Amino acid sequence: MTDKQRYALIGCGRIAPNHIAAAMNNKENLTIAAVCDLIPERMEAVLQQVPEQERGKIKRYTDYQKMLTDIHPTLVAVATESGEHAKIGMCCLQAGANVIIEKPIALSLSDTRAMIAMAEKHDVKLCACHQNRFNKSIQKIRSAVDEGRFGKMLHGAAHIRWNRGKDYYEQAPWRGTWAQDGGALMNQCIHNIDLLRWMMGGEVDEVMAYTDNLEHPYIEAEDLGMALVKFTNGAYGLIEGTTNIYPQNLEETLYLFGQDGTVKAGGKSVNIIEEWDFRDGRGDPATIKMEFCENPPNIYGFGHTPLYADMIAAIADDREPYVSAAEGLKTLELVLAIYQSAAEHRPVKLPLGNCCTLDFAGRFGK
Repeated sequence: MTDKQRYALIGCGRIAPNHIAAAMNNKENLTIAAVCDLIPERMEAVLQQVPEQERGKIKRYTDYQKMLTDIHPTLVAVATESGEHAKIGMCCLQAGANVIIEKPIALSLSDTRAMIAMAEKHDVKLCACHQNRFNKSIQKIRSAVDEGRFGKMLHGAAHIRWNRGKDYYEQAPWRGTWAQDGGALMNQCIHNIDLLRWMMGGEVDEVMAYTDNLEHPYIEAEDLGMALVKFTNGAYGLIEGTTNIYPQNLEETLYLFGQDGTVKAGGKSVNIIEEWDFRDGRGDPATIKMEFCENPPNIYGFGHTPLYADMIAAIADDREPYVSAAEGLKTLELVLAIYQSAAEHRPVKLPLGNCCTLDFAGRFGK
């Protein structure tokens, strides 16, 4: 690879340090050209991890459209509030930039489809930032899926048992709103929902669900979601997601059950293999658990760096990124189907038509 990607980050909030770190870890193929945020102090804070001699060369903007015009970035990461992902993403794609969008890719199916069409029109790449797919543990589990070691997939389960209090929502008033975020399933739980869907065969036939707001009267959306998913291959999935666990995050786990294999992943960001048992007997389970274990400092894990590396390679090789926009669309659709099923008290068939979080405004009387 000869030419470095000219990189810009839009949005310097909670997840931004992981994006800047990933950019720095790929600096042989990428140059940080600019950052953008409405609050200048946030830009300075996130750039503190950049060496001082490089920091001064990075331009700061409060207007992302001016940034796009001025520096013509070739790769942009969008890490703003979720409700702005589609609008900003469309502008970046239209400007000819390749784009990584933080989860969820958008809050509307029609907006996501429009972004995919725009990326195709301008011949650029669009990546959904589901970085946990790159966890060492998840990559090992995925290899077993791809090799058919599970046999027929029977059912799987994703449990996200976390805590989010009032202070978390007061830090950023967009959180928990239908216009800019959604609730626990869309924000906190979507990574594990993505993994469950991906591992179990990808295509969803039908969803039955309940959602509720039990402990967060100051937000509009749900703090609890329970769903039963039927996949087109005949397998089933269970989803339990909540931000009501006392007094702090308890666990994030992923279970996969097949005719010939059982796997459980756990840890802060499903970064540890806790159960590994296959009928074929290949590999020592204790060795595999030890070899494919990571201990990240927080729930975001280590996945952003390999996700960036893959996106850079996808641009160079003119291929789809490992986590394509189409995959981001499917996971968004599953969460929206859960919302629709819960709101309408009925099973919901996929694919959905046009659906967005705002369709559920007023659901809990907020």
